[in-house]
Order: sequence, then C-alpha cells, then structure tokens
Amino acid sequence: MQSYLVTVAAALAAAAVALVLVQVVHRVTRRLGRRSLLMTELTEHSHRSFQVAATVVAVQFAVRFTTLYAVGSPWRQFVLHTLVLAMIAATAWLVASLLVVAEDTALARFRVDVPNNRHARRVRTQVVLLRRLTIAVIVILAVGVMLMTFPAVRGVGAGVLTSAGVVAAVAALAAQSLLGNVFAGLQLAFSDAVRLDDVVVVEGEWGRIEELTLSYVVVQIWDDRRLILPTSYFTSKPFQNWTRTEAAVLGTAEFDLDWAVPVQAMREELRRLCEGTELWDGRVCVLQVTDATGGTVKVRALVSASDAGSLWDLRCLVREHLVTWVRDHRPTALPRLRTEVGDATGPLPWQSVQPRRPVRRPTDTEAPDDARVFGGSDDGEARSEVFVGREDHAEARR
Repeated sequence: MQSYLVTVAAALAAAAVALVLVQVVHRVTRRLGRRSLLMTELTEHSHRSFQVAATVVAVQFAVRFTTLYAVGSPWRQFVLHTLVLAMIAATAWLVASLLVVAEDTALARFRVDVPNNRHARRVRTQVVLLRRLTIAVIVILAVGVMLMTFPAVRGVGAGVLTSAGVVAAVAALAAQSLLGNVFAGLQLAFSDAVRLDDVVVVEGEWGRIEELTLSYVVVQIWDDRRLILPTSYFTSKPFQNWTRTEAAVLGTAEFDLDWAVPVQAMREELRRLCEGTELWDGRVCVLQVTDATGGTVKVRALVSASDAGSLWDLRCLVREHLVTWVRDHRPTALPRLRTEVGDATGPLPWQSVQPRRPVRRPTDTEAPDDARVFGGSDDGEARSEVFVGREDHAEARR
C-alpha cells in the first residue's frame, strides 16, 4: 500500500509540475507574441493539446520510475499501457493543432474581403480541403498505432495482410461512391474549377459556394436556402461559374417593345441611369436591338457590375427604370397588336400617312460606342479578340 501511495503521489506531483510549466510557457508566449500572428495562433489553438500531452508524458515517467520494483506485474503493465494510449492520442491532437495553426497563419496572408480575391479564394479552398484530409490521416494513423500496441492485434495483422487484396477489392466496391466524391473533392481543389465564394448556377439555382469538403459542396442560394450536392456533381455535370476569372460580371435586361421605340433615346436614358448609380462599375453600358420578329422588337440592355450581387440589383434597377420611362415618356413604344381595317385613305386619323422629314441617320462608322458589344471601346475590342482571335480580328478591321 505504501508503494501505491508513493506512485500516486509521484504521478500527481509530476502532473502538477507539468501543468505549471505549460502555464508559464503559455503566458510568456502570449505576452511575447502580441504582435506575432503565429504566436497568437499557438496560444489559442495549441495550448490545451500541449497541456494534455505534457501532463500525460510527465505522469508516465513518474509511474515508470516509481514502479521499478514491480516490473512484470499486471497492474503496472495495465497502467503503463493506458498511459501509452493516452500519449498517442494526445500527440495526435497536438500535431493536428500545430497543422491547423500553420494553415491559419498561411491563410491570414490571403484576404478574401477585397474586390480582387480570386487567388485568395483559390488558396483558401485548397488549404481547407488539405486541412480536412490531413486531420483524417492523423486520426487514422493514431488509431492504427494504438491498435498495434495490443499483442493480439499484432498477431492478427499478419493474417490480414495476406488477404489485403481481397479486402481492398471489397472495400473499393462498397465505398465506390464515397471514394469517387473524395477524389472529386481533391480534383476541385487543385483544378481551379470552383472555389469558395464563387458565384455559380447549379440545378437552376443561383448562389455562391459556402462550403467545400471532400464529399459534398454547400451552395448558399440567394434566398438563404442551402443546396447540398456531392462533389462528383461538379466534375460530371455542367454548371455556370460567374466568378471563375474575376468577380466583375456582365448581365442583361431584355424588353419586347413596339417598332416605334426610339432606340437612341432609350440608349441615352440607360447611359444616364448607369452613370447615376453606384451599382455600375463603369465598364459596359450597351443597348441593342437583338431581334425584330413577331410584330415586336427585342431590346437588350447589357450592363456590368463589380460583383454578382451588385449585378442582380443593377439589372432589376435597369428593368424598373426603363419600363417606367417607356410607359411615361414613350407610350407608343409599348407592345401593341395591330389590326388593319379599311385602307390608308379612310377617315380615321391613324389611317392617314403623314409625310415625315428625312432624318439623317448615323453611318456604321458613326455608330455610338454604347451601341456595340464587340467594338467601340477598349473593353469591346478585348471581347472581340476573345471570340474571334487577334489575327482574325485585325484582318476583319482591315
């Protein structure tokens, strides 16, 4: 009984000394690292794991050296084996926390709250997925090492290795879908097809990538719903990514109007609207007649914004303003269905054809810049080169 009490007292004393030393190191590190992000992350994320690991190691040494008289006794072997298992678990926790600290320190260099954050979102996506993968690997290795401390498991290991081929085949067939999603998640992380905070259109829904894991992707839809899809969806089916190259995007607002619509006046009204709102980024403001069939003309307004959210509001603003402008200032441009009764010489006022003054229309070379998408400005020339090619574009201009 006296030897047991000595062992317990030594273990408690070793644990107390370890806790005091860890607390001193924690305070010193926190005071010295006020201006260091790495030190701050260490004090916040690795303090508990380091505390547990140091305590377990100290208790193990205390028990081992105070029970030398009982070498080979069952109770000593049981206590030391339990402490070894605890030390393996604490070490795995400490290693995982250190990896999290290193990843958070690396992520702090890449800000995602800036307008041009494409590279930062790409790095963040890769680091988050690697973090999940490394933590899973650490847990699996720790469990494997803990199991290998049991002699019975080591004996079974030889038999398991002989049938590893069969087990691997069965496991691959059983987890085919899961493994496919895992490999798809790694492919998404490093292929740059989709990143965190990307604005996408999937399954007819418009939203942004909120979370990207090895098995599933969470899309936050514009009305705060969440669409959860397997990662293999983004490698096997087409989807729209509005912000793959940059956050700035283009959007349209279309109108079906009568042939009497004054296109140039409507174009000037669109220009005034865009220049008077902070939603427009100053790049593209174009109004064109894209179709003229079925008794009406289709007028399309093409505008640009710095991000997808601003573009949505800008498109709605353009629709509301131009609808009100047509209704109040150009009511004859509203869509109409015409029925001809009689002939042009009839008594009704609308049946008489009044001569009009000849109106000088601008030639092709005098077309305003905001009447063309693929020309008339530096941005339009750049789009034309993308769709045509530099050499073909230069030859077409000649």
